Amino acid sequence: SRGPFLSRIHPVLSQSLSTMATLGPESARLPLTQLGSPPSAQPPSLLPSNRGLERALEEAAASGVLNLSCRKLKEFPRTAANHDLTDTVEADLSKNRLTDVPSEVCHLVALETLNLYHNCIRTIPHTVISLQSLTSLNLSRNQLGSLPPCLCGLPLRVLNASNNKLVSLPETIGQLHNLMELDISCNEITALPRHIGRLKALRELNVRRNLLCVLPEDLADLPLVKFDFSCNKVSTIPVCYRKMKQLQSLQLENNPLQSPPAQICIKGKVHIFKYLSIEACRSEKMPDSLYLPVLERLSLSRPTTGSVEELEQQRKQDSDSGVGSDNGDKRLSATEVLTVSLCYLCDDCMYLMYFFFVCMTVLIISIESRLKVVLPEDLGMSLMDGVVLCHLANHIRPRSVASIHVPSPAVPKLSMAKCRRNVENFLDACKKIGVSEDKLCLPHHILEEKGLVKVCVTVQALLDEASPKHTLLT
Repeated sequence: SRGPFLSRIHPVLSQSLSTMATLGPESARLPLTQLGSPPSAQPPSLLPSNRGLERALEEAAASGVLNLSCRKLKEFPRTAANHDLTDTVEADLSKNRLTDVPSEVCHLVALETLNLYHNCIRTIPHTVISLQSLTSLNLSRNQLGSLPPCLCGLPLRVLNASNNKLVSLPETIGQLHNLMELDISCNEITALPRHIGRLKALRELNVRRNLLCVLPEDLADLPLVKFDFSCNKVSTIPVCYRKMKQLQSLQLENNPLQSPPAQICIKGKVHIFKYLSIEACRSEKMPDSLYLPVLERLSLSRPTTGSVEELEQQRKQDSDSGVGSDNGDKRLSATEVLTVSLCYLCDDCMYLMYFFFVCMTVLIISIESRLKVVLPEDLGMSLMDGVVLCHLANHIRPRSVASIHVPSPAVPKLSMAKCRRNVENFLDACKKIGVSEDKLCLPHHILEEKGLVKVCVTVQALLDEASPKHTLLT
């Protein structure tokens, strides 16, 4: 009766039971691990302790890519000596428990990318200088207190040392001539070294969440595309930063900025740079001014006294300079005229002119932010046809201007009659919205650009009807 029962169970167990039945009860005392085991099987004690680690080393020897991430390693695997890793070009040791850069890694002279993210590394050995092919190094989320100068002798293009305990950068940082990306965010750095301006290939700089109070002016000469200095203690953006023509992304949140003020900064990079241009114009260091070519073209020099009579006399002498002329090559914008005027006024008059200059710029920014347009520097020219003014009135109160004459591709410039209709419709809309008579300009102030101050007062009064708490001109 035992035969049919044994045929219905596993063959190996059936064989074991048959053996026990043949040999008697003594065979039941054999260890279970020996029952049904093939004679050729190895005991578990002879199997590799970490087959996955060995497989990673074998793949690295074959492909040149070493991936030892997330293995809780406290040191470099000793069994790596059994594999040829000399041709390794990429090593990932991230998310382990390393307290130092393994010396074995410094012997991988062909290494191009090294990822040591999220370890417990406190120091970097000087032997890292042997990695003369290394172009990308990630040291983020470790416990580094400083970066050794020898690190600046590597041909790095990308260096990430964020989320450490750095208090400064080495003065030799300027030797990284190939560096394109530098991330030192989330550290305790109080100042950037002056030689950082030598990183002529730098495209991205992230110094977010540090203790910086001053931004070095040397950064203005770098071809930065992305610049993040948010969450620091910066109060002033250097006016020379307006020269960063290639800058596309500027992050500056959570700083006690006073220049530019917060209401300018929240409007974005374009408005910030306009403000910096005004500050540069105000500066006494005129060769560094954005408007130096204008002054050179007019061959102007500051007089010893700033009387109104001398200003009028100089204006007559320069009557052929192109101000107000129709020659496109010589015509000066209102911004340039104000800039030139600032050079001749006495201190009190200069202050008043500068005050109006700043208010006019803030006014331009307000118009641009409301209408989502970018106005040219010549404010008078941009308002002369009345199109922008009519759109602004409709933005304050919809349909306050029923009809607006606009240019077309076929006729890019409006006739004087259509310009006048737009201007008159704008002034009528201002009256309906609530602008008082004493703040209304006349049509010829807009059409002939002869009363820019009065036009600005009218526009500001119109904006005040929408935001009565933010008055710029009175």
